[in-house]
Amino acid sequence: MSDPNTADLHHGEIANLEDLIDRESLREVCRSFFDLFGLSIRVFSARGSLLANVHEERSLCRYVNSLGEGRIACAAIVEEVQGIVPEATTVVHPCFSGAVYHVVPIIYDDRRLGRIVIGPFIPSDVKAPPEAMLQIDPKVDPGRARAALLEMPRVRPATAERIAAHLRGVLDLILFSGHRAHLTSAMHLATVRENYRELAERNARLQEAYDKLKELDRLKSNFLATVSHELRTPLTSIIGYSEMLQTGIAGDLSEEQAGFVETIRTKGELLLSLITSLLDLNKLERGQLNIELEMVDPRAILAEVRETYHPEAERKGIRLEVYCGDDTPYMQADPVRLRQILINLAGNAIKFTPSGGRVDLEAMAVETSFHDEELDDGFGAALMMAPEPAIEFRVRDNGIGIAEDQAERIFDAFYQVDGGSTREFGGAGLGLSIAKNLVEAHHGAIHIESELGHGTTFIVTIPQAPPDPD
Repeated sequence: MSDPNTADLHHGEIANLEDLIDRESLREVCRSFFDLFGLSIRVFSARGSLLANVHEERSLCRYVNSLGEGRIACAAIVEEVQGIVPEATTVVHPCFSGAVYHVVPIIYDDRRLGRIVIGPFIPSDVKAPPEAMLQIDPKVDPGRARAALLEMPRVRPATAERIAAHLRGVLDLILFSGHRAHLTSAMHLATVRENYRELAERNARLQEAYDKLKELDRLKSNFLATVSHELRTPLTSIIGYSEMLQTGIAGDLSEEQAGFVETIRTKGELLLSLITSLLDLNKLERGQLNIELEMVDPRAILAEVRETYHPEAERKGIRLEVYCGDDTPYMQADPVRLRQILINLAGNAIKFTPSGGRVDLEAMAVETSFHDEELDDGFGAALMMAPEPAIEFRVRDNGIGIAEDQAERIFDAFYQVDGGSTREFGGAGLGLSIAKNLVEAHHGAIHIESELGHGTTFIVTIPQAPPDPD
């Protein structure tokens, strides 16, 4: 017989009767048996806990307990009965009064979980109080003892066995139902425990990977900052000396020499622009780039951008136009950074627009609600936000366009639409990433509308005035 104390809970094995059975249901079952047969029923767990107790004190018991010696003897019998632990079969324990107790083992899944005590009751063949009853106390009245004995429930041994077997069968059904629920719960807990362990391990691995990436990002930022600063000084000298050579400060240059110097200067300026972009991106990622707000005229900003790119647009045969209504209001922005945003977008548009195309720069006053995901409560709170005045800039071209599967990645640093070893267009892939970060630093938003082969429009929306800090 298995010991309930060694049950393996992880495999749904049973440890205690209390874990499987509903006490209220057990009391109802015992009550129904009492109502049918008039027999007192008590159910104990293997640990001795009384789980159900349905009985009615009979006249014989009351009479015995009214006698001094009888009360002591009755208590001793009850203690003996409670101490009985049947192995596999019912144990019949007699009482000095002529009554008997049946102690029935509760066995489930080869485990002894408890016992049922039925009685006391009088066997059907007992007709009169036994001699032990009459001698239990000097004050025993034989007539009264006999009358009390006759009022006790009388049961044949075979009937008592059938009652015990039936009660055990009902308990088996209750235990089976409880075991099934217990097993389901144990399996669920085991699954949850395993999932939690796996999740904890994954979280640990993710945290380790995150820490490594964070350290790598820090090292990358420090490397970029150090290398960029170290490169700018000699590069500035190279550009400066090439410009002096072009002015003839070291003597006249031949046409071929002048071409070489011009190449040195233009490539140097291109490299300096790349280094500046790297420094800006590094500062943006580390939150170290300050935004200096002042009143800015969108028309003037667009005019400066057009003036910057007008020579290049003419060389490529691209028409570069500015559209900005006279009623477009001033806005609060960092003019240097706003100009950088639009220059990056315009340069990108010109780069991907073929000869004979056009690039339009537009600005207009709009009202919009800026969707802050951190403020979205999931119930449409963003839709209920009051619109606020903003300035919308559009940089539109009719160039090669961008495929839909690439549209979401073009703002990633170093991403190239025409990546690969045979790239047609130059650039380091930093302009759009820097533009996006600068727009967000102004609490604005940027998105793209494009159709492959028909052109692209970048739409930048920036609040007319920055939000009040909370």
